[in-house]
Amino acid sequence: MNHLPLIIKREYLTKVRNKSFIIMTILSPLIMIGLITVVAYLSQLNNNKQKTITILDESGLVKDVFEDTESINYTLLENNVTLENAKAIVIEEKNSGLLHIGKFEKIEKASDNIEFYSEDSPSISLISDLESLVEKKLTELNLQSKGVDVNMIEDAEVNIDINQENFTGEKTSKLDSFIKLAFGGASGYLLFMFIIIYGNMIMRSVIEEKTSRIIEVIISSVKPMQLMLGKIIGTSLAGITQFIIWIILGGVLLTIVSLIFGIDLMQIQSPQQEMIQQATQSSDLNTQVEMGLIAIKNLPILNLIIAFLLFFISGYFLYSSLYAAVGAAVDSETDTQQFLFPIMMPLILAVYVGFFTVIEDPHGTVSTIFSFIPFTSPVVMLMRIPFGVPIWQQILSLLILIGTFILTVWFAAKIYRVGILMYGKKPSYKEIVKWIKY
Repeated sequence: MNHLPLIIKREYLTKVRNKSFIIMTILSPLIMIGLITVVAYLSQLNNNKQKTITILDESGLVKDVFEDTESINYTLLENNVTLENAKAIVIEEKNSGLLHIGKFEKIEKASDNIEFYSEDSPSISLISDLESLVEKKLTELNLQSKGVDVNMIEDAEVNIDINQENFTGEKTSKLDSFIKLAFGGASGYLLFMFIIIYGNMIMRSVIEEKTSRIIEVIISSVKPMQLMLGKIIGTSLAGITQFIIWIILGGVLLTIVSLIFGIDLMQIQSPQQEMIQQATQSSDLNTQVEMGLIAIKNLPILNLIIAFLLFFISGYFLYSSLYAAVGAAVDSETDTQQFLFPIMMPLILAVYVGFFTVIEDPHGTVSTIFSFIPFTSPVVMLMRIPFGVPIWQQILSLLILIGTFILTVWFAAKIYRVGILMYGKKPSYKEIVKWIKY
């Protein structure tokens, strides 16, 4: 193992001094922030654009409910205006659309006589807002026609928000599950992207050295196990360096863009923002904020940080060793496809298992089993830990993962030993098994 630090240093310096690495380290945040800025700017323009909706209410029942908002102005037409004339007015004034409410005998059949006309397809949120306004008013009128006191119904409404508390007296809420799932989902997604980006970098590095025949010189003085570990660790350190630069440079660029150009970057999620705002307006916002803070406080922060580092690093090393083995087995990147899918399939499965089973039953049989399988545990266990996993399960899962990593590196090194000297032939799975037996 005396050569391992030298291999790590060589691999790290080779990567960070590479021109393409330097260019992408600087260019990637610029491109990403540029795209985010353009989307935010366009969304901001869209949100700042005032829409004018013309209302022709021939029934005379709902015209009073339309009040101007920050983004929509309503223009009411007289009842004696015909539908064709109303359409002509909208086209001439270049309004966003015409809401026509025709006459109807029964309120229950009102929907058949309501139509929205526009030159372009209206947004879903606009139609939903109009439907909500008309529906609420007609419902009140229908109740009144049946002799029902609407005010009495509103006063009689009872909103229930069940308080949650475990047997130790710790308060929880419905937000707890979403916050915990958000942490697990972010961890799994980060690991997934890290493996794809830097696992491929390790694989390409092995292929380049193999095709350039440099590896034949290196392997004469270095054991395959040392060389593989050096490549994995060196490339990982280079990836971490690049990732830190991306975060710092991205944060600086985001601040500069928001201050200089006055662009609100939060505008990129405007449709989702509207739904969230509508949801919070119908409930006690202070209570929601308080429950959110309690949910964050209830998280095992120290356990999450330590577990994230250990499972993230171990999981990345496990998959990186497989990528390195694939690189040693083939001569070109085009030959890697048949081997990469079986490698990525367990990771994709882990993400699906995490999102579809952990949130519903974090301590169920499926979640528990997959949190011990080494190829899925880095994602599934990280998604389970916020819900409370015994320390012994975490340690056992981590030991299985580390043991599998060591075993995988050993197998991969055997493939590496033979594969790096094989040229001009695309190996099959059967031949790779033979290499392991050598």
